[in-house]
Amino acid sequence: MLALGAMALLAAAPASARRHDPEKLPITHIRDLHYGDALFYFYQQEDFEALTRLLAYEHWQRVPHHEEEARLLEGGLFLALGLHNEAGERFQTLLTNDVPTGVRNRAWFYLAQVWYARGYLDQADAALRRINGRMSPELEAQKELLFGNVLMHEGRFDEAIKLLTNWRGTEVWSAYARFNLGVALVRAQRLNDADPFLSAVGTMLTPTSELAALRDRANLALGFAYLQANQPERARAPLARVRLNGPYSDKALLGIGWADASLGDYQAALTPWMELRSRNLLDAAVQESYLAVPYAFSKLNANAQSAEYYETAVTSFDAENSRLDAAIAGIRRGDMLQRVLNKDQQARHGWFWQLQNLPDAPESRYLYAVLAGHDFQEGLKNYRDMVYLSSTLERWDDSMGAFEDMIATRERAYAERLPRADALLASDAVTTLQQRHVALENQLRIIESQHDVAALGTAAEREQWGRIQRLEAALAGAPDTPENADLRTRLALVRGVLFFRLNEAYGARLWQEQRGLKDLNLALHEAQSRWIRVERARKNVPLNTGEFATRVATLKQRIDALQTRLAATEQRQSDYLAQVAVRELEQQKDRLAAYQIQARFALGSMYDRAAAEASAPKPAPAPRQQGGEGEASSPVPESAPDTEPELPSPPAAAPEPQP
Repeated sequence: MLALGAMALLAAAPASARRHDPEKLPITHIRDLHYGDALFYFYQQEDFEALTRLLAYEHWQRVPHHEEEARLLEGGLFLALGLHNEAGERFQTLLTNDVPTGVRNRAWFYLAQVWYARGYLDQADAALRRINGRMSPELEAQKELLFGNVLMHEGRFDEAIKLLTNWRGTEVWSAYARFNLGVALVRAQRLNDADPFLSAVGTMLTPTSELAALRDRANLALGFAYLQANQPERARAPLARVRLNGPYSDKALLGIGWADASLGDYQAALTPWMELRSRNLLDAAVQESYLAVPYAFSKLNANAQSAEYYETAVTSFDAENSRLDAAIAGIRRGDMLQRVLNKDQQARHGWFWQLQNLPDAPESRYLYAVLAGHDFQEGLKNYRDMVYLSSTLERWDDSMGAFEDMIATRERAYAERLPRADALLASDAVTTLQQRHVALENQLRIIESQHDVAALGTAAEREQWGRIQRLEAALAGAPDTPENADLRTRLALVRGVLFFRLNEAYGARLWQEQRGLKDLNLALHEAQSRWIRVERARKNVPLNTGEFATRVATLKQRIDALQTRLAATEQRQSDYLAQVAVRELEQQKDRLAAYQIQARFALGSMYDRAAAEASAPKPAPAPRQQGGEGEASSPVPESAPDTEPELPSPPAAAPEPQP
């Protein structure tokens, strides 16, 4: 997550702003909506979704203002998902001198970590050498420690010793550095020089369980190194410092027993071996103790106890061998990985995921070592990502089916609406409405120019105004009589009152009519725009629908092809992991078979010697001692199996621990 944080900061700054400070990145504003959409999923830790959207938006050129930042963020996401090759390609292209030194160094360091974890030592070495200058003390310490591990894995022990000798760091990192330096010295056949470093780790105070395990491992490595150097007297002290209930206690008990046995103290050797014999038979050290205990009894001339323990060992090895056969058969049925992954369904996928829980299955008890191994964990990550990709492709395939249904629905809707659309387009209704609008504008313009107040009146007012005009016309041709004069006076009064009302409302009514014409004009423009869109859709909808259908069909074919390839690759990875697990169990079977042969051979040798002694002539009885009740028999000849269990190899040659 530190790597993703660095990539996020890097992706949030434009190229022009990055020159402001050589070590820090200023905050910038998101200028492309699609880039912000990808960042939303990134900060939700939906790495795969964010990467998918970034690649799609880059393909469709939707992030023109953040092209470089988007590609850098893609590199960080590729790194988080364990796709180190793709991440390395982007970093080599984009991590130029324009990028701040500190950010560039962190990116190369995190990439080196992934390459080292994946076993690509050459690429990890090259990435570490691309770091220019010093980083923060914490990262600098981790970088040099990682570089030392790379050198040791490459067999360049002298360079690793030189690097780690002058190393300085925090207390935790210092413990790992001293341990790794001691391991490098042991591998370089410099055991006396390695002793101070491994002893310092083996006697340190351990506030955490992690450091306690490292302390036990350092003591175990030093003790077995002395055993292999035929110095059992110096091996016993570090082996005795290993915790009795720690993860390395079984090997330590076995080593202490062999140290005592090498010194000729078989009685003392029986104490740790008997404790070890009461533990889980799955451990190789416990299995070896099943041979070591009767061997010690034979050295102590306790042949009856030795034979009994050899027989118990043969019986236990037979039973364990049957259980191993059942476990191998269960693994070959192919359901082991599904049970393993079902325990971590909600865990985050990608390079940061690690197996935490084991399924409750018969073979699980035999696979603790292999499931915790680095190679199996990396292979399991790949398999789990394939399962996730398979489910993603299934989801996308369902989406393609939904898109096909949408296209079919759109085609049916188009076919249903096409006759109505054609009839509407043939009516030329918009043109007619526009002509009416022009006529209304001209009419209102004439009314305004003539100040025709009656034209804007209500229907009743216009009817009244028309009656007044007709009466005026009739009275105009009537004779001048007193009655007609009175009618003209009264008509003029009515006309004046009505004209006053019409003239008073004329301004407001004229404004309302002009406003109505403007609204009508806007509505006509919108109608015309929609009319044009309808005409365009009439021509383009079949083309667009066909294009979408073609794209969906092409994508569906690609998804089907990817599903086929992914299924084959997933099966190969599953077979590989099953082979790794089966190989581990078969090695356990081979080891049990070798131990069983040794036990049977030693037991047979003891029976042969016992039979030979029984058939030999009996010596004359010794004279009785005065006052004694019993007989003084000759001592039983010392017997031991012809083939002794071999001393185990020291763990100093094992890969270095990674916190």
